[in-house]
Amino acid sequence: MTDLSRRGFMLAAGMTGAGMTGAALGFSGTASAAPARTTLDVAAQPASGEGYRRLIAGPGWPQIVRTDLAVADPGRIDRRVPVTAFTQFTDLHITDAQSPARFEYLHPLAGGAFRPQETLGALAAAHLVQRVNQLRTGPVTGHPMDFMITTGDSTDNHERAELDWYFAVLNGGPIAQNTGAAHYEGVQDSGDPLYWHPEGGVDDRYRERGFPVLPGLLTDALRPFAGPGLDIPWYAVFGNHDNSVMGTLADQVIPRVNDWYTGDRKIIGRDEREAAAVAEMLRGGREVSGRTILGGNTVVRTVTPDQRRHPFTTEEFIAAHLDEARTGPGPVGHGFDAADPKPHYTFRIAPGVTGIAMDSTNTAGLAEGSLGLDQYRWLEDVLTRGSSTYYDAIGRKQTQHVTDELFVLFSHHTSGTMTALWPDFRSPGEPRVGGDGVVRLLQRFPNVLAWVNGHTHRNTITPHGADDPERAFWEINTASHVDYPQLARVIEIADNRDGTISLFTTLIEADSPYQADYDDRSPAALAALYRELSFNDPNADLDQLGDHTDRNTELLLPGRLPR
Repeated sequence: MTDLSRRGFMLAAGMTGAGMTGAALGFSGTASAAPARTTLDVAAQPASGEGYRRLIAGPGWPQIVRTDLAVADPGRIDRRVPVTAFTQFTDLHITDAQSPARFEYLHPLAGGAFRPQETLGALAAAHLVQRVNQLRTGPVTGHPMDFMITTGDSTDNHERAELDWYFAVLNGGPIAQNTGAAHYEGVQDSGDPLYWHPEGGVDDRYRERGFPVLPGLLTDALRPFAGPGLDIPWYAVFGNHDNSVMGTLADQVIPRVNDWYTGDRKIIGRDEREAAAVAEMLRGGREVSGRTILGGNTVVRTVTPDQRRHPFTTEEFIAAHLDEARTGPGPVGHGFDAADPKPHYTFRIAPGVTGIAMDSTNTAGLAEGSLGLDQYRWLEDVLTRGSSTYYDAIGRKQTQHVTDELFVLFSHHTSGTMTALWPDFRSPGEPRVGGDGVVRLLQRFPNVLAWVNGHTHRNTITPHGADDPERAFWEINTASHVDYPQLARVIEIADNRDGTISLFTTLIEADSPYQADYDDRSPAALAALYRELSFNDPNADLDQLGDHTDRNTELLLPGRLPR
């Protein structure tokens, strides 16, 4: 078929596939049909007061109708046909908190270097999985949940142990977030007042801010637990923390990097001037040197070495997903293709709707990203082959006899953080394309609906308009599950049968109590503590929650009407 409208295509796909399922579930198309356990109904909020604050259940966040790109017809609610519902996880940062290859001493200068809750990350992520399993359907349309996709930084420091825990979180099974000795050997029992010592005995900076003393917490954090695993298929996207040291430094620039990861020397603290120099280097302000990173005046503790801390490569990340023993609820490879094992791929979202997973990382880009020219050309080819009408690079309209596909893109980086244009160490000499170039490419194809991503740890939804309204799309950026507010996002697509499409975005929280019980060390109670500690982290940026217009929304898009 040729020149099929967004509206007409969505209607056809919905009626043949999702529409019948929605009707069978008693689909009403209204937000009031949303089941409990999403932020439409209730959301964490701090108790009143100052200093260290506990969390309590607060009112849900409203669903905001955004008409930046299309007009909302009130009658659409009764005509709406659901097409798909899926969940986005992003920036889980499953962390080996005892690894020698970390820069915790930089946290006053770079907050993500140390988080007081990081020993509980896998357990809390398992409770996010449990929340998705409970939802089963999209909260607005009632469409069954088709899949989950994680948009990168699933590990914190691209260690094999972290990768194992990530698979156990998503596929289910026993997890013990521990390496080295059977007991804890990280910074939180080091005696250095720079870090929170939950066991007490140190007048650290965190105790000064009201952080509690919780005897036995570090032992409890290392205790094995059983993760439920997802009930739905899941897909994976590569992030900068999945391919470089602390998401910032390429392995190639650090001498004997593998020995550093698997060795027995862990830096606990260092001279403030030297720490500032390392922080400047990590921000790209000075040359990288092994001595700057590993040498100088440092306070070091001896830890138990562990080969499980060995860093993995891009190729090993893909191979791990292709391992049939790690298939879990499917699919085999979780999007990656054994016949063509590249970090970018396409997959079927719904009849006539294609997902495009991109690798936006650049190992030479510090934390920021870009696309290699080969991947950019691959993306252009995928979009072209699925578009009966599109525009070439100089703006000329092109038509062809092909079957139209609609597209949702996924990457780790946002358009605004794809600024690293120097060559990637994995493909030296290949030109790179930044986020602005990707946006311009997507605006040439009216069949693009949305670009979903992470990286910023912030909820932000951006309309990308165009002179031709039918070439507009939405960029949906979701906060992390390591920093507060610790959210995932459900995205639903529906045809309004009036020439518009609605994308519903609903944020969800992990299935754990809002207020932590300090005397309870069950998995649910520890997951609650994870959330509370993240809120009170001195380095937390509470603006990462975003405005109401960046949280629960209905995003309108115009249909591409037949000519």
